[in-house]
Amino acid sequence: MNPLPQRRIIIRRSSRQIELYDGNQLLGCYPCAVGKSSTPTPLGNYAVATKVMNPGGAFGTRWLGLSLPDYGIHGTNKPASIGTQASLGCIRMHNHHVETLYDQVGAGTPVIITE
Repeated sequence: MNPLPQRRIIIRRSSRQIELYDGNQLLGCYPCAVGKSSTPTPLGNYAVATKVMNPGGAFGTRWLGLSLPDYGIHGTNKPASIGTQASLGCIRMHNHHVETLYDQVGAGTPVIITE
């Protein structure tokens, strides 16, 4: 019996893109906003720790909290910020994109943040 492919999220700060993989298969690629130069999104290997529907306000319609406290992938009430360096370190997505991502990952999904 073959093991199930492993879902993982790769966030590319320089291109401001989020990629979702299942094994080696790319399932989706989405634009995002990352941290400002004064509050950069931290590089490293993390995991999805929490999932919250409709956190509201600046967090849009979904929150995927990372294993790094106070950081997450979330929707936004400022869609014009997507594709820029705008946040305090979190990763912002269009609400319809974060809803798609939210439905495809679970707690424990690896999140790799690269330059």
